[in-house]
Amino acid sequence: MDSASQDINLNSPNKALGSGSLAEVPAEGGASGVAPVTLPPGLTEEEAEELRIELTKVEEEIQTLRQVLLAKERHASELKRKLGLSPLSELKQNISKGWQDVQTSNAYKKTQETLSQAGQKTSAAFTTMGSAISRKLGDMRNSPTFKSFEDKVGNLKSKVVGGRANGGGPQSPGDSPNPAQDNAPF
Repeated sequence: MDSASQDINLNSPNKALGSGSLAEVPAEGGASGVAPVTLPPGLTEEEAEELRIELTKVEEEIQTLRQVLLAKERHASELKRKLGLSPLSELKQNISKGWQDVQTSNAYKKTQETLSQAGQKTSAAFTTMGSAISRKLGDMRNSPTFKSFEDKVGNLKSKVVGGRANGGGPQSPGDSPNPAQDNAPF
């Protein structure tokens, strides 16, 4: 019979799996092999011996349960291998399930709602701020100071552009009809 599918009766004298026995399993430094030199107050020698025996039984049961768990894990691993479930696909499935659990949690929903409201308020604030800036720039353009500045810039522009149209004013070297010959050796 397959040891992974074998049931264990913890009350039976033969608690080990398969062909092995507990004698083959190393003991974990419990109190089962060590007798205390002095007894705790209020404890007789017979009571201490009963407790040691019970402790030994519990430690044996723990070891048996570890063996059963190990066998079950091996069996589960083999079943997963036969089903084609790799550790990577399990990880993907666990992450997907975890993300789904997060999205359905109340904390996530509240956070999402709060961030949505904050985004709407921020958008409204930027819209209001943009309108205010546009209105202030329009007011500034209609101010007497800006009109005076605009007139001065317009006059300067007409002097610079008007001078070129009449043939006067500054010219670039490429505009001259007889460009100077460059006699430089390089």
